[in-house]
Amino acid sequence: MRVTCTVNGSPETVDGVWEGESLLTMLRERMGLPGSKNACEQGECGSCTVYLDDTAVCSCMVAAGQVEGRSVRTVEGLADGGELDPVQRAFIRAGAVQCGFCTPGLVVAAHELIERHPDPSDAEIREALAGNLCRCTGYAKILDAVRLAAQQRAAAE
Repeated sequence: MRVTCTVNGSPETVDGVWEGESLLTMLRERMGLPGSKNACEQGECGSCTVYLDDTAVCSCMVAAGQVEGRSVRTVEGLADGGELDPVQRAFIRAGAVQCGFCTPGLVVAAHELIERHPDPSDAEIREALAGNLCRCTGYAKILDAVRLAAQQRAAAE
């Protein structure tokens, strides 16, 4: 099967996609975008979170064929050229990156939250990140990173 879509702002055509293949597999294996991680394959951990038409989704739960004609934005696509997105920078500055496996999904989920709520409360941050599991950090530094990203965005506006 052939899938034509926009990925990180560029039109893409991917050939040889298996009918039951997930968007995650298409991104990682066929397109060489390893940022989204493959962990649970059940939509429970959030490590594969990407934007699909401006909505954060677990890419392991989306069939690749469902993205035909649509727009996908991965953690790699958050950066603007060589410049990291403020959320990406905040995760680094706050030390919210441990093993790094959950980080791409958390960054996308945090980015989506800040797009919707530029000044999120701690409760809103916790709710927005509830679908993303981390086994290393204990979440304190992740919350710090989201707060920092929101503060930096507000200061830039």
